[in-house]
Parts: sequence; structure tokens; C-alpha cells
Amino acid sequence: MASPGTGLMERNSAPAVVPTRSAPAERMPTSRWLWSLPPVAVLALVFLYPLALVVQESLAPGAYAEVFASVSFRDALVTTVWLAVASTVGCLVLGFVLALVIAFVPFPGGKAVSKFIDVFLSFPSFLITLALLFLYGTVGMANGIWTDVTGDPAGPFRFLSTPWGVLLAEITYFTPFVMRPLLAAFSQMETAQLEVASSLGARPPRIVRQVILPEALPALAAGGSLVLVMCLNEFGIVLFTGAKGVTTLPMLVYSKAILESDYAAACVVAVVNVALSVGLYVLYRGVSRRAGA
Repeated sequence: MASPGTGLMERNSAPAVVPTRSAPAERMPTSRWLWSLPPVAVLALVFLYPLALVVQESLAPGAYAEVFASVSFRDALVTTVWLAVASTVGCLVLGFVLALVIAFVPFPGGKAVSKFIDVFLSFPSFLITLALLFLYGTVGMANGIWTDVTGDPAGPFRFLSTPWGVLLAEITYFTPFVMRPLLAAFSQMETAQLEVASSLGARPPRIVRQVILPEALPALAAGGSLVLVMCLNEFGIVLFTGAKGVTTLPMLVYSKAILESDYAAACVVAVVNVALSVGLYVLYRGVSRRAGA
């Protein structure tokens, strides 16, 4: 039996736990602020400062009133919006159909086509326009074949220099931006749903409408929002098609700044274009977040 003195000695000889001293709570936020200063400074110098100069230049007395009252600005705004909306609708329809074929119709080379979609996204827009010029330009292959067969001095294909040519080029270039999220969404679908619907007697159009389309709506919305934003800012396609009667907001900025040296008007148009793009980008991010992209 241990004596009371022994228990007291054991308690006294137990090593004391020395609390570790943590860094002051104030140091962590300070270090984070210090680490964030270099990227913020680079962002401010490279992007925010030039943007602030554009906004400052656009605030010249009477600049906004003069630009908003001009017919050229209103025509460019209408042309930009309808081309962007029409291109987006065309990309959604064509992209949905092509993605359906690639994802659900087995054919040789299907995986290679799917991989090519990823590569196509890296192509510059003027390259696609240049390819269309080789095909349907005034001296392109289609007109050359027509003149060789009929003997006419000129071919009938002259639509590339019209708004319809710009629309075709934009749909051709931006459709893969819709197909990419659609193919990702289709790859996550359970084939059991399609098999059950088919076993119950549902025909392919009904399966697409009632089974596939509801699953594809988030991807369609995300891809369509992205295409709409990109079409609003597209410059190379309109320039390379040589469509003289097609003036969009980016083309108007180029015309005002480079050809007319009216920098205040060019900055006003640029600010309007940026405002439209930022608004649609916020919409795109919201749709992408809901779609899980």
C-alpha cells in the first residue's frame, strides 16, 4: 500500500505540459496581404490602368451623347446583337445535333472526332474564315467549279461578303464551344435510362426530347452563354470576310480609332461593348456554376 507521501511525490514529479506558443493571429492576414500585392499590382498595371484610361477618355464632354445619337452606332449595336444571337442559336442547334451523333451513334472514328473537337478549340478564328474564302470566295473552289462546268465568267457564290457569310463563319467556328460541354454531359449519362426508354417503345425523337434534352440543358445554357459573349467581341471573322456592309461594335471601335482618329468616340463604343460583355459573362458564370462546370 503506497503511502500518501509517495502519491504526492509522483504527482509532483509528473512533467508539466508547456503550451506551445502559436504565431500571433494578426500575422497571418498580414502575410496573405503581402503575397497578394504582386499579382494585384500586375493586374492593375496591365489591365485596370489601360481600362481606366479608356473610361477616362470616354468621359470627354458630349462624347456619349454624340455617339448614342449617331446612326452608325445604333446600326452597329443592332448588327452586333442580332449576329451574336443568331450565331448562338445556330451553334446550339448544330452543336446539339453533332454531339448527339458523336455520343450516341457508333461509327468508325468517333473517338478521333471527339478528340479533334478539343484541337479545334485552339484554332484562330481567321483560319476558319480563310478556309471558307478558299471554298466560297469569289475565286474559291465552288465558283471555280461552277465556271468550269457552265462556262459563266463568274460564279454565283458571293454571300461571304454579306451578313450571311459572317453568320456562317461564326457558326462554323463557335459550334465546337457548344459541343465540348455537351459531350462531357453526355459521357456522364447513364445508358440504362436510354435502354429502358427504348424497351418501352419510345422512338429516338421522343428519347431525345424527354430523356437526353433535359440532361443536356445545363451544358447547352453554359455553352450558349459562352458563345454569345465571344460573338459580341468577335473582330477577326468580320474583318477577314471583307463584309463591307457589316459593322459590329468591335469594327466600329477600329474604324473610329484607326481610320478616323476619333479616340473619344472609340472609347465610348469600347465601354459599351465591355459593359455588354461583362454582363453576359456574369450570366455565363452563374449558368456554369449551376451546371457544375
